[in-house]
Amino acid sequence: MKILVLNCGSSSIKYQLMDTDTKIALAKGIVERIGMSGALLKHQRSDGDSITISGEILDHTIAIEYVLAVLLSPNHGVIKDKSEIDAVGHRVVHGSETFASSVLINNEVMKELQANIELAPLHNPHNISGILACQRHLPNTPQVGVFDTAFHQQMPPHAYLYGIPYELYRRHKIRRYGFHGTSHYYVSHRAAELLNKPIDKLKIVTCHLGNGCSMAAVKYGISIDTTMGFTPLEGLLMGTRSGDLDPQVILYIMGKEGLTKAEAETLLNKHSGLIGLSGTSSDMREIESEMEAGDKKSKIAFDVFTYRVKKYIGAYAAAMGGIDAVVFTGGIGENSINVRRAVCSDMEFLGIKINEEKNASKEKEKNISDDNSKVAVLVIPTNEELVIAMDTDRIVKEMKKN
Repeated sequence: MKILVLNCGSSSIKYQLMDTDTKIALAKGIVERIGMSGALLKHQRSDGDSITISGEILDHTIAIEYVLAVLLSPNHGVIKDKSEIDAVGHRVVHGSETFASSVLINNEVMKELQANIELAPLHNPHNISGILACQRHLPNTPQVGVFDTAFHQQMPPHAYLYGIPYELYRRHKIRRYGFHGTSHYYVSHRAAELLNKPIDKLKIVTCHLGNGCSMAAVKYGISIDTTMGFTPLEGLLMGTRSGDLDPQVILYIMGKEGLTKAEAETLLNKHSGLIGLSGTSSDMREIESEMEAGDKKSKIAFDVFTYRVKKYIGAYAAAMGGIDAVVFTGGIGENSINVRRAVCSDMEFLGIKINEEKNASKEKEKNISDDNSKVAVLVIPTNEELVIAMDTDRIVKEMKKN
């Protein structure tokens, strides 16, 4: 099958046309600055051919029109007719408790997605805009929603409930949901393949470290806990997000600084994390560069970041009653030798020891464990688009059977 995979943000759409038989992206690209001046579509075929197109891209409907046009282009495209697109797989950030797995999108699903907007007001509306745009341009093509939260929906209540009155959970669905689910699913299953062991026999800690960061305790193929919570703000230190914080701190700051609720949300989501502590950058590459040049605040930001990851590895080993593998993924997890070294240092007591030569190798996918490490330490590039494509393929085939 040829599956169009879409990740729709507020002003951008990332896309891939995936062949699920070969598991190869025939083409991929991004539409940037939707609704703004200087809007661009950057497109690349699997053979390396690429093109950048500028235009007046006012909304997601027009953006999808541009995507389809370039996929059909005689010079840069990969299909001759829209009917060659067998289905569309949409990344949807929040599925609430309603969706524990990917679903074929119909009117009932759309109603639920609308109802869940209040749980992810920064993300779900744009995911919905992408779905509506595709329904307009590809009215007869099946569409599937694949949820960031779904992989974490089997967490037990003792992991997802907060220590607040239970009635607030019942009335407002306030609980830990977790995010990056497709990434944690992919790298945990890929780890099992690389280790040549069944996933239902493994206890794996997955570390998705990028501008947004989260970890998951994957016990026997099931996510039993994860660091992000009700929103993607909880857990690890991130590029611009604070991660774990005493709730009283923000109330105290609001009082001292006279911040509104919206200003407090902006402070925690946009001006905290690496950028807040370092005062220079949200990019770990720049943090490391400044740190090596002797900048003390960048060193503090780096240390807080790596300490939290290390702490959660220990916590999740305890939660699972042991640990067989640690997986690093995401932009930082895949590329930062220094972050991996700092996280894994002094962890021999837990059976974790990395090999410096392997850690520094140029291989993208690799086992960086020392030969006498009891725990496998792996670096696995994530492939969320492939998960979305394969789930979409499965659901559409099931639909056709029925």
